[in-house]
Amino acid sequence: MRQMLSLAVLGLLLTTGAACSAPPSSVAAAPAAEQVSADASVYTTVRRSADGIGKVYQGREISAVMGWQGAAWLEREEREREERGSVLLEELGLQPGMAVADVGAGTGYYARRMAPLVAPGGKVYAVDVQPQMVAMLRELAAQPGLAGIVPVQAQVADPKLAPESVDLALMVDVYHELEYPHEVLQALVRALKPGGRLVFVEYRAEDETVPIKPLHKMSEAQIRKEAALHPLVWERTAASLPWQHVVVFRKR
Repeated sequence: MRQMLSLAVLGLLLTTGAACSAPPSSVAAAPAAEQVSADASVYTTVRRSADGIGKVYQGREISAVMGWQGAAWLEREEREREERGSVLLEELGLQPGMAVADVGAGTGYYARRMAPLVAPGGKVYAVDVQPQMVAMLRELAAQPGLAGIVPVQAQVADPKLAPESVDLALMVDVYHELEYPHEVLQALVRALKPGGRLVFVEYRAEDETVPIKPLHKMSEAQIRKEAALHPLVWERTAASLPWQHVVVFRKR
């Protein structure tokens, strides 16, 4: 199994290091009619680049999604060394009883680490749009000690979270891939409790030494530009991770 995972990971690497992969065409979800009609006013189109979808939001081309076939990338042995996820968890300041949304949870790498931190009484809503990932999350939630994980099947423009239901929403290397970033942020703001936090974790576009494909990076300025379109107040940006920004907002 380890050899099979290693081969899958190798398929996701750049010659200079790790990178997010482009999805197979079968992964993309068909947008609803009302979403298509809204595109004209919110989004524009360009010739699709090698790692993008040809759809532009606030001056950036949206990147292609890493499909569920790349799950091994999320579970690679070197991830803690490269990204220092343990440091990120400290930055979040999770407390028992909190309700947290792990948006784009994938295999549950962070969900299973957050669940013990919000226990007892807390919940981690593990949200993903890909049914294959949600199936993995259901298996994860059935494991001993992880009953606080609640898998959520999202839609392409809706994370399917109840209004004012979460204290914190976290997106780790996810936001740049959202096909409908404006709509998803609207929904996440609705899902936050008053004063709740929304945390973006994205590879730093400002740093050319971060070995990730350009469309799978975001600058702090771009994150703040897009968040400013919603009732969010920038709180802080942590520079404690080796490759990624941690940009924290609060709901107004």
